[in-house]
Amino acid sequence: MKKDEQLDWRRPPQRNNGDGEEDEAVDTIFHIVTTSPSESSMIDSLNQSPILLTNSLIDALLLRLRFQPRQPLTAPLHFFSFTSNRRGFFHSSSSYDTMLYILGRARLFSHAWQLLVQMRRKDQTLITPKTLQIILGRIAKVCSLRQTLDSFRRFSKISSCSDTVWFNALLRTLCQEKTMADARTVYHSLKHDFKPDLQTFNILLSGWKSSDEAEHFFEEMKLLNVIPDVVSYNCLIDVYCKNREIEKARKVFDEMHDREINPDVFSYTSLIGGLGLIGQPDKAKELLNEMKELGCYPDVPAYNAAIRNYCIAKRIGNAFGLMEEMMSKGLVPNATTYNLFFRVFYWANELKNAWSLYLRMRRENCLPNTQSCMFLIRLCRRQEKVEMAIELWNDMVEHGFGSFTLVSDVLFDLLCDFGKLEEAEKCFLQMVDKGHKPSNVSFRRIKVLMELANRHESLQTLSDKMTFCGRHSPNNNIIRSS
Repeated sequence: MKKDEQLDWRRPPQRNNGDGEEDEAVDTIFHIVTTSPSESSMIDSLNQSPILLTNSLIDALLLRLRFQPRQPLTAPLHFFSFTSNRRGFFHSSSSYDTMLYILGRARLFSHAWQLLVQMRRKDQTLITPKTLQIILGRIAKVCSLRQTLDSFRRFSKISSCSDTVWFNALLRTLCQEKTMADARTVYHSLKHDFKPDLQTFNILLSGWKSSDEAEHFFEEMKLLNVIPDVVSYNCLIDVYCKNREIEKARKVFDEMHDREINPDVFSYTSLIGGLGLIGQPDKAKELLNEMKELGCYPDVPAYNAAIRNYCIAKRIGNAFGLMEEMMSKGLVPNATTYNLFFRVFYWANELKNAWSLYLRMRRENCLPNTQSCMFLIRLCRRQEKVEMAIELWNDMVEHGFGSFTLVSDVLFDLLCDFGKLEEAEKCFLQMVDKGHKPSNVSFRRIKVLMELANRHESLQTLSDKMTFCGRHSPNNNIIRSS
């Protein structure tokens, strides 16, 4: 199923290289906000700065602040309050939403509610369903279902959200942060207060692992005279295929044709994956050709599904052949494509083949993801290849891919086993400089070896770095009664 296009709040924003002056201005203000020792010092520096704090600059700065692991949690709030109090200035909806996310991440929920009230007073149209998802998403992560619903009711009083679009935003949040069972419970308890629409059911259909549950909502959808669309049918096909109920999935295809709804690439990708689960990778490959004949052209995920089938069947030659075919069609393999092969090589303990594939990724400018890095670093650890492990780490540092924390745990184990303290210290400092904190387990292991080697000065440097990048969670009330 194709998900609604939304801003991914978990990924850092990309720099816009087209506007160097604004980037430099954001860098300057960012430095002031994150290094000022107090709120008053920050305000003095901002007042003395010749940089004009425009809406676009503030939006860019807040987005950068929300991805800084070492920044004081109150720094963005002080900056936001300062800019809000300027005469004639109004924050954009984007700035408000980013600030709400920062407050929610820091669990400063009382401040978040105050900010919502401020938004309503300034301009109620600033409060959107995305705003609801941002604040409820952070609450749902740490609170019970009852507390999340209490927050929704409180939000409703602030924003007067009574349309189905707000109900849908609540359900989407529960599907993402809670469980499908929670979403089902809330749907049945509130469906009489809102009028469920097509989007309501598509949200509820999207996450079920049980075909019985998906069928139940599909039937209720029809009872309420809500006409399914291609997304609705794709959800049903997907759950059938994941449960190896291929015949049921084919019947859904037939029903789509009867209703003159054309299956799309997502429909076929689910069926390709389902055929692989029942041990029919060749039929799945044939389906790629059938798609083209019907005017639906396979994309990278469709080819990945077919490649995965051959990898599961341990037919690596066929899998590579499909990847070559995909590239001949102008489609570029992504990290997921390569991970299908890395998984096979990992379980077969074939570091040589895995490393050759990694070098191919580098030549083709495909950045590995965390899963790629973990397959490789664990193989290096298993076969005690220190040089390869360090080469992978240096690539991560240079290009910024993968999880530094997860990879470093394995890397430090390997380096410490071989007494490579200088290399471990260098990797440790590189990691901290990138804004990532090594795990306490890794630090303790390095500490023991440095003490045995009498490297007390180096150990003190690392200890200071660990203290500097430590995180402190503020004590705040999560939910208050309205």
